[in-house]
Amino acid sequence: MRLRELLDDTELGLLLLVGHDEESTPDASPDSSPGALLDRTVSAVATNDLADPGRFLTGGELVLTGLAWWREDGDAESFVRVLHRAGVTALAAGEVEHGLVPHDLVRACRRHGLPLIAVRPETSFAAVTEHVLRRLHRRDPGSLAGLADLTALVERHRRLLTDRAAPDSVLELLRHALGLDVRVLSATGRQIAGARPPLHAKTAAALAARHLAARRAGGTSPHTATIGSRLYSLVPIPVPSSSSPAAPSSSELGDWLLVMESDTSLWPAPDRELLDRTVELVSDARAAHEQTKTARNDLADRSLALLRDGSVPAEEIPIRLRSTAQAVVSGVGHWPRCQFVVAAGEWQGARPVPAAALRVLLEEALVQEDGPVPVSSEDIAATVEGDRAVLLVLVPEPSDGRPDPALDHAALERRLSEALSRRLGPADSVSVGVSSPVADPRNARRSLEQAHNALRIAHAAPERVTVRGPEDLTSHILTLLPLIPAEARRAFAARLLDPLRDHDARHRTELLATLETFLDCEASWTACAARLHLHVNSLRRRIARIEHLTHRDLSRLETRLDFLAALKSG
Repeated sequence: MRLRELLDDTELGLLLLVGHDEESTPDASPDSSPGALLDRTVSAVATNDLADPGRFLTGGELVLTGLAWWREDGDAESFVRVLHRAGVTALAAGEVEHGLVPHDLVRACRRHGLPLIAVRPETSFAAVTEHVLRRLHRRDPGSLAGLADLTALVERHRRLLTDRAAPDSVLELLRHALGLDVRVLSATGRQIAGARPPLHAKTAAALAARHLAARRAGGTSPHTATIGSRLYSLVPIPVPSSSSPAAPSSSELGDWLLVMESDTSLWPAPDRELLDRTVELVSDARAAHEQTKTARNDLADRSLALLRDGSVPAEEIPIRLRSTAQAVVSGVGHWPRCQFVVAAGEWQGARPVPAAALRVLLEEALVQEDGPVPVSSEDIAATVEGDRAVLLVLVPEPSDGRPDPALDHAALERRLSEALSRRLGPADSVSVGVSSPVADPRNARRSLEQAHNALRIAHAAPERVTVRGPEDLTSHILTLLPLIPAEARRAFAARLLDPLRDHDARHRTELLATLETFLDCEASWTACAARLHLHVNSLRRRIARIEHLTHRDLSRLETRLDFLAALKSG
């Protein structure tokens, strides 16, 4: 197809930046004369974000780039020079990374006579690729040569895939070539990549369960499964042997599988070759995912070890936590705002559920693409401690006028119940405790303790799957208060609170009101200081005075619960 045919498609909304008839390109080659640029032939599509892509180009391509390689003026010249020498037909640059196509790139393309097209943010590279392939295959429908070209294109995508990319565009190529919706699912049925809308949740969960059953039975792949009247092929995605040995590839709960509504055992050889190449690409994507996941989980390991190390002075913990986050999470220059999630389980009320399995299940259940607090797999760092799984989940910073973003306990409990419905017997249970969000590393040890205490409350519940948070600790204490005699409650409250009342009366201070607000803000320094219109340092001095007068440590959960009970009783 000719380049002008691509630009004529109004649905794609592509904008030609370099290549208009009125433009002159004195430094370009003779075939870059006005009018000739748009008559160039597009014979292939290549997605590329490498600074030097020359070794992967053969000529005639429409190169799609997200501009991840461009950082400042001058970067474009060497990139465009390589494309020009390789005989590329045109360059299409996405506007997502930088908002607009840099003028540095426009100037370089003009110098070399290379047509430049802007791809607006709402137009996906997959849509552009599909349009080009549809036009190419229309010229030679159903030919084996066309399938061979497509297989070569998939291979080119595989070589160019980086850990920034997802396999969706190549799955889209497979869908176009074979007329099938192709998806990548996890071992719990969560969709990782592929056609939208996703499969119905029950269908996806059933297919994942069939995959696990076939895996345990040792059957050969691809497996087939019939759900209702529909037959699906399930193709396991291996992790390349070069991937990190720490990746959980040996765990069946970490499996990925390619799913399509067709019996691939009946496919002709060219189609099976195309499928094999696609599996290789998705396998590369999985390997990149596992490597970054290992780095994130190292953050959880290091943070937990630091918080448990009693030899580390309390004042050093914030500094060490910040440096740990900087070392492990690329691009993070501070301790990220997060919540601790702690889980434990029991088989038949006696044997513990393996913590490694709980970790994977929680990672799956925590991923939520929509809702008030979206969570991606890149937002989760996980480790194990004895028979418990411990996860750090990154949550967004609060914005003005809106409630602080935090995990939805009810939604997490529902998703975890669905994931475990086929695995738990009537006497089995899984309990989960969630902390409040912690933005200040000085509060990390307290938040971890909070999650473990919430886990204890969850363990006492009768349900098979229970998730509890800090607010449940409060309600638990308030439920027990009426069982204590009124005289004992009053004496307890007076012993704790009278020193603060006396100090407020003598010095006209507001220590008691400060304590109430501090507890109402779940011991969050920043939230409490904002509510009281104080600087955080001023709030710290007040809390220190309260601790001095009452001889209690408000960093301890037991102390805060005692004060809460006293305030409710007094």
